[in-house]
Amino acid sequence: MSGPVAPGFSFRVLAKDGNARTGVLVTPHGEVETPTFMPVGTQGSVKGLSPLEVSATGARVVLGNTYHLWLRPGPEIVDALGGLHGFTRWPHAMLTDSGGFQAFSLAQQADGGARGGAKISEDGVVFRSHLDGSTRAMSPEESMRVQGLLGADIAMQLDECPPLDEERRRDRKAIESAVARTTRWARRCLDVWRRDWRPKGRALFGIVQGGTFVDLRRAHADELGAMDFDGLALGGFSVGEPIPAMYEALAECAHVLDPERPRYLMGVGTPPDLLEAIEHGVDMFDCVLPTRNARNGQAIGRFGKTNVKQARHREDPRPLDEECGCPCCAGSFSRAYLRHLFVANEMLVLRLLSAHNLWTYGALVREARAAIAEGRYASFKRAWLERWNAGDDAKDD
Repeated sequence: MSGPVAPGFSFRVLAKDGNARTGVLVTPHGEVETPTFMPVGTQGSVKGLSPLEVSATGARVVLGNTYHLWLRPGPEIVDALGGLHGFTRWPHAMLTDSGGFQAFSLAQQADGGARGGAKISEDGVVFRSHLDGSTRAMSPEESMRVQGLLGADIAMQLDECPPLDEERRRDRKAIESAVARTTRWARRCLDVWRRDWRPKGRALFGIVQGGTFVDLRRAHADELGAMDFDGLALGGFSVGEPIPAMYEALAECAHVLDPERPRYLMGVGTPPDLLEAIEHGVDMFDCVLPTRNARNGQAIGRFGKTNVKQARHREDPRPLDEECGCPCCAGSFSRAYLRHLFVANEMLVLRLLSAHNLWTYGALVREARAAIAEGRYASFKRAWLERWNAGDDAKDD
């Protein structure tokens, strides 16, 4: 296969600097400059922020969670109300995950942490809903049906997620089994997608698995790259493996994914993670970290992390970052005020910190695009990391 085949969907690389690249992803809901960060709107909403506020951070893709939207309100209701775009009023591109990760991980939680909470077979995964305990079955065909009804521009194949416990993550046979099943499910997902949803302009991405076993990753990338997916993702990272191990695997695997298609690193991560992955040729990212950490009182900025609930901010008149253009900083809300709001349990602080954190991510990828286009990505990355590690705020763990 050479390039994407979904009508209204395309990708082109505009500039490269080493393996780092900047490009344009064309979707039925507009163009997306890459590298790009996609805020996570799990339930059809980026928590605490309106679509207009999310768009103001520079985001042009929002991720919806298939598992949660399948259970509530249900894909038929979303479809009847205009799909996710009409339902949520988000005007730009949208992506839905396959629902597989939550089916595995939340089923484990519902079963007291035992992997037996999810029954995996060639048909898919059977689990109990975390909402009401009802039995649910997610097959490749059902994942495609649900995502098709949700109506996002980009859908993801159902994959078998690698084990979440540390011991099994090191079990090569277990990872090999997950890779093989993911490949078989990939073919089934594509069969449904070609027939029912691709003619409507929807794109489908394959998910490369293999844990931190580089040879498995590269072989799986070749297998899925031979199929007519519109893009390729790296799944199964940032699930507890050591960060150096993830970086080593990315350095060996990311740039070998088909250069004609967008590359998506799922569920990653911190600003240093994004900088590292961009260097190796990744185009797309998502992570709950910026908004989840905001709800815990942590600001993420150019100078590292700031926990506004700390007592040392009680009388601090400074904004989080005098050069940041987010509503929190540009509005000159002081650290003292932010701390007061958090201690007083006022929801405004969660909104302000969420906007600030997403602005940071938006600025990072925007500046990375410029640096790649100008052939100075290495120095840009170095300067960004030096500032992140040297700032006083970076010590606020």
